[in-house]
Amino acid sequence: MLPRLKLFAGLNARAASSRRLLHAKQSTRPRRAIFLEPPAMLETVHEVAVYIHRFHNLDLFQQGWYQIRVTMRWEDDSRCSPATPARVVQYEVPGSLSDSIAGVWRIDDADHSFSTQPFRIKYARQDVSLSVMVSFNLVVEKDEILSTPGVILRFDLMYASALENDFEMPVSIDSSPAAVHEFRIPPKALLGLHSYCPVHFDSFHAVLIDLSIHIVLLKAVNHSPPQKAWSQSVHMGSSAIDLVKSLLIAHGILLEELQNISETLGQKIDDLTDSQLDIIRSKMTDADAKSFGMRMSGGKLAGGALNSLERSNGTVDVGNDLMLHSMSNEELLDAFNRVGNQLSFLWNTFLKFHRNNRTKILEHLREVWSDDRKAEWSIWMIHSIMEVPHRYLRSGADESSHQSVLGKVSMPRKLSDDPAQTAITRAELHRKSISQMKINNCAIQDMYIFGDPSRVPIILVERHVMDLRMHASGRASFSGSLEKKATSATGTGDKALMKLFVGGAQRNSRTLRIVVFVHGFQGHHLDLRLVRNQWLLIDPGAECLMSEANEEKTSGDFREMGSRLSEEVNAFIRKKIDKYSRTGGCKGIKLSFVGHSIGNIIIRSALTESAMEPFLGHLHTYMSLSGPHLGYWYSSNSLFNSGLWLLKKLKGAQCIHQLTFTDDPDLQNTFFYKLCKRKTLQNFDNIVLLSSPQDGYVPYHSARIELCQASSWDNSKKALVFLEMLNNCLDQIRTPSSERRTFMRCDINFDSSSQGRNLNTIIGRAAHIEFLETDVFARFIMWSFPDLFR
Repeated sequence: MLPRLKLFAGLNARAASSRRLLHAKQSTRPRRAIFLEPPAMLETVHEVAVYIHRFHNLDLFQQGWYQIRVTMRWEDDSRCSPATPARVVQYEVPGSLSDSIAGVWRIDDADHSFSTQPFRIKYARQDVSLSVMVSFNLVVEKDEILSTPGVILRFDLMYASALENDFEMPVSIDSSPAAVHEFRIPPKALLGLHSYCPVHFDSFHAVLIDLSIHIVLLKAVNHSPPQKAWSQSVHMGSSAIDLVKSLLIAHGILLEELQNISETLGQKIDDLTDSQLDIIRSKMTDADAKSFGMRMSGGKLAGGALNSLERSNGTVDVGNDLMLHSMSNEELLDAFNRVGNQLSFLWNTFLKFHRNNRTKILEHLREVWSDDRKAEWSIWMIHSIMEVPHRYLRSGADESSHQSVLGKVSMPRKLSDDPAQTAITRAELHRKSISQMKINNCAIQDMYIFGDPSRVPIILVERHVMDLRMHASGRASFSGSLEKKATSATGTGDKALMKLFVGGAQRNSRTLRIVVFVHGFQGHHLDLRLVRNQWLLIDPGAECLMSEANEEKTSGDFREMGSRLSEEVNAFIRKKIDKYSRTGGCKGIKLSFVGHSIGNIIIRSALTESAMEPFLGHLHTYMSLSGPHLGYWYSSNSLFNSGLWLLKKLKGAQCIHQLTFTDDPDLQNTFFYKLCKRKTLQNFDNIVLLSSPQDGYVPYHSARIELCQASSWDNSKKALVFLEMLNNCLDQIRTPSSERRTFMRCDINFDSSSQGRNLNTIIGRAAHIEFLETDVFARFIMWSFPDLFR
């Protein structure tokens, strides 16, 4: 028997009610309505079905045996009724799923948990198909259908090291989880929800558990016979009315979801034809149109009445619907049973349809989830439209020359505000508003983000989309097709690219999507692994290169580092070209780069090498994480500047000389001046510059490629050279490489309250390293603009 939601009093209350009824019958006064609690015959249960589709290993550090444990509890810990696993459906025989699976799933009655079969993880990007659905039943205490708290859904990643025999599973998985991820199901969602819900765990256990959650409110199984004598003389009260309303809302949600899924998949549900849907909509009113149907919005209980029950916010207003209050006990019981029976029928129909179409339903829900991310995460993002200036002129130049040159902007003598401080102030004001905000929606909430919303990074997004048709350019005849780009590139006689696009004519050809990740000063090739993992979640087919060419070699000349990277990328691309040519070829290349700190300078230097020339026409997205694109001129961090001076004196690091423009006495002969004249940014379809005003390692203006306040006060040749470098970079950004280019500046404002005041925060290192140690900012940006990363 299913656990029951008992909304009314027990035997003692019924005995008292009987005595009061007997006393009322013996009285000679006229009979009046007596509002008493009915017997425990109206019982409901929330059923939460969790479908676990697959386990995908993105980046687990340890091989071994893993297992997923699922538990569910009320958000209010004072409640003594836990969520209990009610049933488990294994969609496929475990033995046929994978050689890596051993054992069986199990339910632990002690902690009311469900655990999947243990499975063996041997390599990165490994898939393990689990294909199992477990249903939990949630019991709500008496009279609390409207005051139900949220539910915490917890996933534990259990781990056990592999034994010497790879195929032998350990006797038991460790009792303590290796990682934990929690979600909150808000009260509104308990009446009905069908949602995709990916589980990622933490940065040390980067995995993806593909799963969906399906929730419904059902009438519990009740074997007690109805008591006619009681129902004729006692009013049920508001609890029964609230319960009927809640069932009506649950009925409407489930019916609508079934129709949506059926239409989206283009597949009729076997047990739910159009004629049967019409019967369901009218069944409740046809039986008793005079006494029941007419009171329920003209006989449209399953459809029209739902619109008056405030389903948009998931709550039920008891005083808003007087027609239910005027119903007799028999009519309320009839409504409860009819709606409950229809809900059970619809729910069983959905479960059967889900079993036969689980993959398609999951893909549909994933698309809906992906579309909803931008709206949900907009809480922490401030969007604005950016205009890219044409050119800046040196301060103090002749005013008439400013007016004579179309589209040129002169620098003001003084700038009233420090851009970095303005960004910090704006973000902190927004953070304070979030701390006072009551986040109230019906979507499942990831507690990694919603656990403490005020600690999540605030992102200021400035976006500019350039349309080629809006720019007067000599490239008016440009064609963004990859085939024409390939023709141009292969004109040099590059046989490998010719081979690539010959294969691209085949039916099963694909686009070769390559993403290169480049670490910063004294970095490691896995520094950007969190960003890489987010990219792979958006585009699972991407080929990722974590550059190792300059590991432990980042103190030398940027030209040498760029040369090593270009050779590494060239070899990687050709290796993938050869692989694709054996499996049908591909119809094009999309080459993207992601760099952290001076890794961005290494990338731009590599793009000037001849080894990269054949691929310049295929550059797709460039994402810079705090890159010093204009060097370290006008850095306001005196402590960091002192550190740079020591590095130059004691270590003789050539790259530091280049960053500070001391590599040549002639400023126009320095590395950075020459690099900015090269067209290293011009060929990308999308350019995304991530910066942080809290980052003291990289000047704010240098990371954003924008005007510097300090340069406006400088009348030396240095300021003139700086402006020329800035204008050269902006000219490249303003020249689209395709029909449309997206250029974005994203300010990341991390929460530093938990870090305290220490050396890392004082010198600005904390924010610089935070780009590597958290992925929330990357998740927000990349999932809000997924087309840039596919």
